[in-house]
Amino acid sequence: MNILKRENRTGEKIIFYYDLGRGAGQRPSTGIFIYKKPKDQIQRNHNKEALALLETKKSQMIIERQAIGSAFIPSHKFKTNFLEYYESYVEQNKRKGNRHLSNSLKQFKLFIKKDFIAPIDISENFCKRFRQYLLEKFTGETPGGYYARFKWVVNAATSDGYFLKNPTEKVFAKSNPSARLKENLEVDEYLTLLNVPCTNQEVKAAFIFSCYTGLRWVDVKKLAWKDIENGVLTTRIIQAKTGLPVTLTLHDIAKSILEDQSAKAKVSIRSTRFVFSLPTANGANKILDQWLSAAGINKHVTWSRSKCR
Repeated sequence: MNILKRENRTGEKIIFYYDLGRGAGQRPSTGIFIYKKPKDQIQRNHNKEALALLETKKSQMIIERQAIGSAFIPSHKFKTNFLEYYESYVEQNKRKGNRHLSNSLKQFKLFIKKDFIAPIDISENFCKRFRQYLLEKFTGETPGGYYARFKWVVNAATSDGYFLKNPTEKVFAKSNPSARLKENLEVDEYLTLLNVPCTNQEVKAAFIFSCYTGLRWVDVKKLAWKDIENGVLTTRIIQAKTGLPVTLTLHDIAKSILEDQSAKAKVSIRSTRFVFSLPTANGANKILDQWLSAAGINKHVTWSRSKCR
């Protein structure tokens, strides 16, 4: 493989390119340049180190091309620090509104308590210890969710050649059922709650709407205006027998909430595709906790319990 060189527009520098062919895009820049006529020792040192780096890049490119079609992966393609691979994976695969992947990285860093960990240190026993760390720190589905994302990263790293055998293969994700029982609201508690201010009116409206419809958080979060017609709500829940979505005839209070939301939507400059503008599930539950506390209701009520009896 050849390296081409070309002067820049001013003629002061020489820029180097890979020569991979004569087609479009087959002469990419190496990112390296030297001074055509170095003026001082700094520029002469730059030229010396730039040419050495150019030889290294040329060698790496030759090895990469020779490895095509084989199982060999050049060592320079690997990140020696698994944390860097993890961070890169999170950056490339993050989704707006979903923090499980980034939080799994955060917990991984807290677990290892250092800035460097080699892939060879990610053994099956290491994975078991990390899973246990999460189980001891969190309850519910959270530890299983964080560990599952860690498995995603290790699976990808295995496919990229970092591991001959996937160290998480036999270490499955586990949830940690909470010993604290979730509770429902009594009617008198619900009535009390209605008369107490909430710091987020969208959360308040959505929670009350769920009380009268039984919608889960995932459903009310994604509830769109197109799902509602003539006082009937078409849910995302599919009936097993008919294969059709469940429909609900809305309670008068649920209808009044929709009327209020519709009125707000008409004066809003933002998109009004969804009925409610809600934060994340964790954020909504925190607001709900604060609201319940302000109402003097000492119960563990989550969105899944947004119903009264």
